[in-house]
Amino acid sequence: MSNPTFGMPVWIVLIVLVAWLGVKALTRLHRHASKSHQAPTDDVYNKIEPLSDFKWQTTEPLQIRPFKPRYHLTMALQNTTMSELVAKDKTYVDRINLRRQLINDHPNDVVAANPRIVPAVKEFHAWMFGTYLPSRYSSMFKLIPASGPGQDAQCVNRVTSDTIPVYTEDAISSLRVLGEHIDTDFLFLLPSESPADEGKYRLEGFITCFPSGFNTPQKLNLTLADIHAPVPGYGVKIEKSMDRFFATLPTGKIVLRTNWSITTNTRLFSLGGNHLYEGEEAVEEVVDIDKTMLRCERQTLHRLPESKALVFAFRTYQYPIRAVKEEGNGEALADAIDGLSSGSVPGMAVYKRGVVWGSAVKAFLRT
Repeated sequence: MSNPTFGMPVWIVLIVLVAWLGVKALTRLHRHASKSHQAPTDDVYNKIEPLSDFKWQTTEPLQIRPFKPRYHLTMALQNTTMSELVAKDKTYVDRINLRRQLINDHPNDVVAANPRIVPAVKEFHAWMFGTYLPSRYSSMFKLIPASGPGQDAQCVNRVTSDTIPVYTEDAISSLRVLGEHIDTDFLFLLPSESPADEGKYRLEGFITCFPSGFNTPQKLNLTLADIHAPVPGYGVKIEKSMDRFFATLPTGKIVLRTNWSITTNTRLFSLGGNHLYEGEEAVEEVVDIDKTMLRCERQTLHRLPESKALVFAFRTYQYPIRAVKEEGNGEALADAIDGLSSGSVPGMAVYKRGVVWGSAVKAFLRT
């Protein structure tokens, strides 16, 4: 049987038609895949919501209370906006001064950059000082455009009176500048170059002035799984989900999570001592309540549009345990401490050193 119009069998026409539709479908699929790391239609990196009347001198720090009756190890991600990446408050000057001291006194502990992360650091630096800070916090940062050929744009920190080049070439210097002007720590990750770790991300650079009991230089070059190896339950509970999420996070999307811990010291810069590891003896300690803190991190993750590197950022908050009790959250926090051992990962009570300080802190909170 032939088609009177085309002069060929109908079955041949059907084969051609199906093949054509298949090519169209594959083309759409390819286009979708190629755009998986592309920014949405709206350029969220340049449309930063301004806080025109922002007064950092009177703005209180965020009050984060993420503890729950039982601890469950999950990603617990929330959507946020690029405008909310960095928070400022009345602690800015004190914290920036501390960060500058740490960068000068402990440069090898707080700053590092591998050669392959240099483009990402330069991209982030230029966006932060050329777009984000002058747009979001114009009362604190002012952009001075290039005045002519051969001149580069600059950003003035109105609080410290420092002038910052928007474009830089040296990644270490750039990371230091980020740490000296922003009370947030930044870690930069790229896909592993090792075939054995295909699809996994590695830490390639950082500026971390306020690590909570971990030595960041020792984490450099490690994959997410290796970085989190000491965390109880990580490999079983969330390793695959984390790897998948990091690999597929599109540009233009930023996510937020928070965590909490208790420390029996007031140190913001802590390379160790806030965790208890396998093989270490758990001995209850005498707790000085006046030095005991609820320590929380506000963490974000987003992908840079040009280099496609991931930027993991965290801002650290400390709240005296007395203040938590006085505000009426003493019993809730005590329940959460109990919940470290009754949740999905009982080993968290050891890892967070709850077996060391737990009894004393709970007794105080419930008194």
